[in-house]
Amino acid sequence: MSSAKELKKSVLAPVLDNNPIALQVLGVCSALAVTTKLETAFVMTIAVMFVTAFSNFFVSLIRNHIPNSVRIIVQMAIIASLVIVVDQILKAYLYDISKQLSVFVGLIITNCIVMGRAEAFAMKSAPIPSFIDGIGNGLGYGFVLITVGFFRELLGSGKLFGIEVMPLISNGGWYQPNGLMLLAPSAFFLIGFMIWAIRTFKPEQVEAKE
Repeated sequence: MSSAKELKKSVLAPVLDNNPIALQVLGVCSALAVTTKLETAFVMTIAVMFVTAFSNFFVSLIRNHIPNSVRIIVQMAIIASLVIVVDQILKAYLYDISKQLSVFVGLIITNCIVMGRAEAFAMKSAPIPSFIDGIGNGLGYGFVLITVGFFRELLGSGKLFGIEVMPLISNGGWYQPNGLMLLAPSAFFLIGFMIWAIRTFKPEQVEAKE
C-alpha cells in the first residue's frame, strides 16, 4: 500500500507540489518557444515525458555499473539516443509539427528536467519508481506548457488545436486576435502568473525571507 502511495505521489507531486517549471524554474526556454499553439505544446509534452521516463528507467537499470567519473556522459548518451528516436518518429508521422518544433526537440538532450531527474533520482532508485518519476515530471512540465499554450493560442489567434473557437473579425465575427500573445514575452508573463497562482494556493512554496 505504501509503495502504491509513493508511486502515486511520484506522478502527482510534480504537477503542483514540486513543479519543475513553476517551483524549480527548469525548462523555461522550451516553454517560451513551443507554446504558441496547443498542438505543439501537447506534442512536446509527450516527447519530454517519453524521454524523461525511459532515460530514468535505463539509467536506473545500469546505475550500479556506471563509473562515477563518466556517469554524466552515460546519462547524456542514453538521453540523446531517446531524443533521436522521438525526433525520427515525429519526422515520420507528424512532419508538419516536427518542422514547427524545429531544434527544440533536439534540445531535450540538454533539458535540465531530464538531466536533473536522471542524476538526482534514477541514479539512486529502482527502475520502476524511476520510470514513474519520469512520467510525473513530464506531466508537471506538460501542465505548464499546455496551460500556457491554451491561453496563447486562444487569445492570440482565437483558435484551439487550429480550430476557430472565437469568430474573428476578419471572418465576420467579434474577436480581434491579440498578436502580443504569440510573442515569447507573453509566455514569460503567463508563466509568472502561474507561479504566483500556485504559490498563492500553496504558500509553503514561497521562499523564506532572508
